[in-house]
Amino acid sequence: MSNRSLVGRLFAAIWSGVDSVRKVLHLILLLFIFLLVFGAMQDTPLVLPDRAALVVQPYGYLVEQVEGHPFDRALAELAGDGRPQTLVQDIVDALEYAKDDDRIEVVHLELSSMLGGGLTKLQLVAAAIEDFKTSGKPVIASADFLSQQGYYLAAHADQVYLHPHGLVLIQGYGRWRTFYKDAIDLLRIDWNVFRVGTHKSFVEPYTRMDMSPEDRESSGRLIQQLWDLYQLDVETARGLDDGAIQAFTDGMLEKVEATGGDIALAAKESGLVDDLLNRIEVRETLIDYVGADPDNPDTHRAAGMYEYLAQMRVLQGSDARDENVAVIVAAGEILFGSQPPGLIGGDSTASLLRDARNDESVAAVVLRIDSPGGSSFASDIIRHEVIALREAGKPVVASMGNVAASGGYVIGMQADKVIASPSTVTGSIGIFGMFPTYQRTLDAIGIAVDGIGTTQLSGQLRPDREMSEQAKALFQLMIDDGYQDFITNVAESRDLDVGFVDENGQGQVWIGADALVHGLVDELGGRDDAIAAAAELAELDEGEYGTKLIEQRLSPGEQMIVDLLGTVSTLGFDVSGWAGRRTLVDDL
Repeated sequence: MSNRSLVGRLFAAIWSGVDSVRKVLHLILLLFIFLLVFGAMQDTPLVLPDRAALVVQPYGYLVEQVEGHPFDRALAELAGDGRPQTLVQDIVDALEYAKDDDRIEVVHLELSSMLGGGLTKLQLVAAAIEDFKTSGKPVIASADFLSQQGYYLAAHADQVYLHPHGLVLIQGYGRWRTFYKDAIDLLRIDWNVFRVGTHKSFVEPYTRMDMSPEDRESSGRLIQQLWDLYQLDVETARGLDDGAIQAFTDGMLEKVEATGGDIALAAKESGLVDDLLNRIEVRETLIDYVGADPDNPDTHRAAGMYEYLAQMRVLQGSDARDENVAVIVAAGEILFGSQPPGLIGGDSTASLLRDARNDESVAAVVLRIDSPGGSSFASDIIRHEVIALREAGKPVVASMGNVAASGGYVIGMQADKVIASPSTVTGSIGIFGMFPTYQRTLDAIGIAVDGIGTTQLSGQLRPDREMSEQAKALFQLMIDDGYQDFITNVAESRDLDVGFVDENGQGQVWIGADALVHGLVDELGGRDDAIAAAAELAELDEGEYGTKLIEQRLSPGEQMIVDLLGTVSTLGFDVSGWAGRRTLVDDL
């Protein structure tokens, strides 16, 4: 009887504990639902006044794809700890919406926080600015400081205002590298290098103390072409005399001396800016265009780009239809495995291409490439997925962004059509490998390595042992074979002679205009041209197809967490503790 009572009390205690947990879980669930509903009620959409200025304020670097896993990025943004990057397509879309929006009467291009961006990206944004201006609405650019890239965009505005204590810093293009060979020799490291390509210069910092003549010729030609394009675009947009930008940069010392050290005034007197206005004066100028904000009469009526985009994308709805051209962005270094956005993973990017192949609503694919290359093996995995798409009857167009070189060229070369911007940096058809060993370093401090193996290759991949001549020869044979595969695949995909590809390969880099001459690309154009070309190849009628961005997305669980934290944030709670803070080391 006593034992039964003890067992009964034990089960009763267990049930009581389970029931308590159940009640707590129910309470948490109800709280979660309450927060979502209450948050949704609080999250009112942006209400634009009848007249407003669209504020386009690029932050950090212009990119084709924002770096980081979507979940980590969402948490970082909620914590106010996002990476300093601005998506080019966001600016382009905002300007396109604003062009036909009667509420937007002027665009304020605020460029103080813009750090940089490749010339191709700048040209895409500039084209969107020029298209917006066809509406008859003005674009006003202002900045405390204008970098070379920031000034490129400012030059396309109707008026450019610089802070009286600011400056315009245009330095031209250059290519400077740090060379380590003497340090490597002092440290007694054997940096074994295997390469094919007289101009494949990536390895040179480890093998010499200066630029090779081949790299100096190739790099000099490339940066001069980019600088010529930059000057032509800016001088045309700004209405400056030919050579004005070169004269301003080369003669900056004399010009600043003539103004008594006032670099902002020197920029104005050289015609680079229209006037020197402080922030208050810029706001007053914009008030003249759109009126003062009723709630804050010290500033103008304005709509931030991201809030405006969020509203317009909801109002306009998805671009996807029954038949679509899918857009897949491949941006960053090419690496093994699955990688977050901002890097190209052999597995993760291949998976996106498979998603497009298996999606019945996708009729064609645009692979938007912005990559300097990376792993040849991972590049080949992606290349085969492009081939699989074509074999499935879905045309593929490779659209080259700022750079599509080496592995970045590999992943797009077997598309049905390859389109590059005139300023795209592409080519770099070459291959290399490196394997450092430090047995001499160990020997200098009294450490030796010894052992025994069953074959001549045993222990040959140990960094603390010298590579044998047999192992070096084997590595070089593999690199030679990789290069032969590279130029053969280029020749077959581009319908070129292998010898011709080799002549224009050897690691040489070309801008898009030269790549077209050498047969490495089919035509010059941007992302929109690639989408139109893909639709034409798929025989889709204009206006009868949509576009569909295929990218890594949050899982349902991750989305739920982000939504919950977003709701909590709107209620005034600090959620920064949920996202890990980046350190200076992370940003190196």
